[in-house]
This record gives sequence, structure tokens and C-alpha cells, in this order.
Amino acid sequence: MDVRPSPIAGTWYPDNPQNLTRDLNQYLAHAHVQLPTGKVWGVVVPHAGYRYSGPVAAYAFKCLRGLRPDLVVIVAPLHANHHAPLLTTAHEAYETPCGIVEVAAQAVDKLNRALQARLGYGLTTVRGDSEHSVEIELPFLQHVLGKFRLLPVMIRAQRVPVAEALGQALAEILRGQQVLLVASSDLSHFYPQARAREFDKALLHHLTAFDPHGIIDAEEQGLGFACGRGAIAAVLWATKHLGADRVSVLRYATSGDVTGNFNTVVGYGAAIIWQAL
Repeated sequence: MDVRPSPIAGTWYPDNPQNLTRDLNQYLAHAHVQLPTGKVWGVVVPHAGYRYSGPVAAYAFKCLRGLRPDLVVIVAPLHANHHAPLLTTAHEAYETPCGIVEVAAQAVDKLNRALQARLGYGLTTVRGDSEHSVEIELPFLQHVLGKFRLLPVMIRAQRVPVAEALGQALAEILRGQQVLLVASSDLSHFYPQARAREFDKALLHHLTAFDPHGIIDAEEQGLGFACGRGAIAAVLWATKHLGADRVSVLRYATSGDVTGNFNTVVGYGAAIIWQAL
């Protein structure tokens, strides 16, 4: 099997399986969250190193206990420069200290064709990428869900037409399956704590309002920021088409809450996307 080795294990999170499991258990144990009474369709989680974002992300991941999706979709930004609007891995699997996560090749192919029908282009494949925003979510998912197949999407063109088409295409190919969608994104970057909280409050307002247009427009208007705004919007559009009708923000913090440096911080939020039954 052609496996993508981890470029961030040992730096962004522990590369020792026992230490990683210990940390994941601690994050989840300290996440005191009331589980939703309906069906969870997706989560929005940060993607910084676990020291910074792990305690926040755990609030959303804890709500996934007991779920057994056949397929997990992670939509995340590609932080490196690339000419392609939408990308996915060319590898057959991802590797983390928790084991191998197989890429769902048929789902990738279906999504590629659905995107081509809507946008005139599909997913560009990349090998040996150093992108952290997909991989950082995998150990949490492996720990909570067990075995699953993965559909990874990395988005560079975080514009409304692209994100909306991606959301529609995902809903089309996922309907009728046991799936979980993950939007990987941090919030504002490198503002003083007080200003960051203002920006993040505005962004999270659009999130709880289930407003994908607002997520993207907030950045264009300078009112709120998320490095994965297109990823969040795409997942909101997809889950809305699948039946989700609510978003609950479970936790918010900044890097300053960890480091004690409030002069320049990064914001982190965790939320679940669900359907009231």
C-alpha cells in the first residue's frame, strides 16, 4: 500500500503511540460537554499543535463517541501555495502513530466527477505533501471512532462558488451513507487577545447561525477570520443538504490561554453540526 508518512508526528503531536494515547485521553477527560440529543453530521475543529488546540478540539471529538461512520470526510485548507483550487492526496492511506487510515478511492473518484460536472474541474492529487490540517485530526478520529475510511479534501480557492459547489457535490455523493464531515480550521491569527476575541466572536456568530455565506463574507469584510473559512462553509453546505439544522459551539480559547502571551494569539473553536430529531 502506498502510505503517506507523517511529516508532523513528533512535533505537532507525540510520535510515541503510548504518549499520544495518554494525551488524547487527558484532553477528552477534561472536555465536559453535554451531548446533543439529535444526529451529529459533522464537527468544526482547530488544527494547531495539540498543546495549543487539543484541549479545544476534544470538546467536539468527545461528541463522536459511539459513532461508527463508514466514511469520514475532512475538508481543510491547503496552507502551501498551489495553482489548483481543490486538492486531495495521491496516496492510498495516511499514517499516524495510531495506525493506518485508508483513503476511500471510490469516494474520491465520485467526488472528482461530481465537481467536474459543477465547476469544470475536479480534485488535483498531490504526493508527499507537508499539510498538517488534514493529518492533525486523524489521531483524535482514530482514537474515538476506531477504523474508518477517509475522503480528504484540501481547498485553496476559499471562495463562495467553490465552497458551495464542493458542499453540494459532497452531499450528492454521501447521501444515504453513514458519514461524518470534519471542517478543519483555526480562527484569527496573530492579533492581541482582546482584538482576536472580537474577530472570533463575529466568526462564531455566523457559524452558530448556520451561515456559510457569512463565514466567507466576514473575512472579505474584515470582520472575522478563519484560515479554513472555505472548508467550514463547504461542510456547512454539505451537512445542510444532508439534513443538519443546528450548529453548537462547544469551546473557544486562544493560544494565549496556553502560553500566557496575549500580545499575539491564534483563536481556536470547536463545534458540532447536528440534526434535531
